[in-house]
Amino acid sequence: MTHPHLLDEAVALQAATQSGPAPAAGDAAAVPLPDTFDGRTHPGYANMIGPFGGVTAATLLNAMVIHPARLGEPLALTVNYAAAVADGAFRIHAAPLRTNRSTQHWRAELLQEDGVLASGTAVFAQRRETWSSTEIGFPQVPPAEALPATTLKRVEWTRRYDLRFVDGGFPDFSLGAAAGDSQTRLWMRDEPPRPLDFVSLAALCDVFFPRIFLRRRQFTPAGTVSMTIYFHADGPMLAAQGTAHVLGVARAQHFRNGFFDQSAEVWGADGALLATTHQIVYFKE
Repeated sequence: MTHPHLLDEAVALQAATQSGPAPAAGDAAAVPLPDTFDGRTHPGYANMIGPFGGVTAATLLNAMVIHPARLGEPLALTVNYAAAVADGAFRIHAAPLRTNRSTQHWRAELLQEDGVLASGTAVFAQRRETWSSTEIGFPQVPPAEALPATTLKRVEWTRRYDLRFVDGGFPDFSLGAAAGDSQTRLWMRDEPPRPLDFVSLAALCDVFFPRIFLRRRQFTPAGTVSMTIYFHADGPMLAAQGTAHVLGVARAQHFRNGFFDQSAEVWGADGALLATTHQIVYFKE
C-alpha cells in the first residue's frame, strides 16, 4: 500500500459539516457547510512557533484548488499571516468573489478559536497560448547533483526538503560579522521526492529563511507578515518537472524600522521560470 506524501497529509482538507435536523429515526444528519473545509496541522511541518508558513500558504491554496466552483489554474496568491496557528484542528473558509471570462478571484481565511489567523486572496486564470519571453536569465550554477544536501536542519519542517546550497546557506551565527548581501541560491525539492504541482510550489516559495539571518549573521526573531506568489508556469509545465530539484534565488532589498522585504525566483531544472515571490517580514531587536 502506498502511503500519501507528508505534504499531502499536511494540506489535506475535508468538507466541513454541521448537525442538521434529526431524521425520523437515528442520529442527526450531517449537513455540509458551503465553502468550508476542516484540516489539522501536521507535526512534520512544525516551525519554531506553529506550522511552517509555506505549508499554511499551500493549505489555503489547496482549499481553493479543490473547491467545486474553481475554474482555471492559480495565477497569483497572497497570504497575510495575522497570528501563529496553534497545533491542532483548524477551519478554512474559501469562496470565489467574482468569475470573469479569463480570471476568477478568490478569498480564503484560516480560523481557530482565536479567530482569523491567516487570510488569503488568489486569482485563477484560464491560460491561453500567446507570445512569451523571460527577461531575467537563468542563473549559472552547478547542477543539483554536483552539490551535497545540507545536513543542517534547525527546525522540523526543514527535514521535509532536500536543500543543496550554491551560496548563501544557513549562516554561522558564531561569526558575528555582518555579510555584504543577503543572496541565497539553492536547489530544493520535497523530501521524499514528490511530483511538482501548484500546492507544492507554493510551499517551496517560502523555503528561504529570513534574509536578516544571513545579512546580520545573528539570530533575530522574525516572521513573514505577507507573502505573494506569482505562478508563471501552467500545469503541464509543472508536471514536466516531475520530482527534479528546482532552483531558488532569494535576496532582500531593504531593512528598516523592524521590517524588510525579500524576493525570490523559482526556476525549473530546464531553465523555465516557474514562479516569483515577494514577502514583507517583521523583525525584532
